[in-house]
Amino acid sequence: MKLLFIILTILQSLLTTLEQKTLVSEFSISIADQQAQPMTYTGDMAMLGKMFKINMFNMDVAFDGKTLYTYSDDIEELTLSIPTEEELVQTNPFLYAQALLPVCKYAEKNIGDKIQITLTPNSPINNTAVITKFVLRVTTVPLLPTTVEIHEDGGKVTTLRLTNAHYTDEIPSFTIEKDGAFINDLRWNI
Repeated sequence: MKLLFIILTILQSLLTTLEQKTLVSEFSISIADQQAQPMTYTGDMAMLGKMFKINMFNMDVAFDGKTLYTYSDDIEELTLSIPTEEELVQTNPFLYAQALLPVCKYAEKNIGDKIQITLTPNSPINNTAVITKFVLRVTTVPLLPTTVEIHEDGGKVTTLRLTNAHYTDEIPSFTIEKDGAFINDLRWNI
């Protein structure tokens, strides 16, 4: 029971900090499975609560709490949509961790100056891909995420590594505006 309390305290503290301060970081995301070579993408991001802005290769994605903005440089198109809660959970790994809390087993271990928390779901949530394990590594002072690994049924592993991560009190714009872009507004097609 003490382990569960420690893990919940760390996760709740991290999630509370992510609600109150903007997390800014460069990142790499790798996707590997048993059938193909791993793919790795790099970019930068800002997050505050459910809001986020991500820039990677030829795409910008932002969520301002209501509208999801997706801009593709290749086709100069800005798509506006209203995501479901499930889509947001799949996009934001920290929201996914929060959704897993009530339906998982917990493990924790120290790795150097980091704490690794492993969440193993008892059953799938929201009919999404079957997540078999969610691993989060955080530094303790300050409490910053450094790595997230999401293991799925069939051997697929998605790894998010944050570098130069830090908190700021500044709140960036979580919208995207591009002059001359074709606007594909899907918000009214519900």
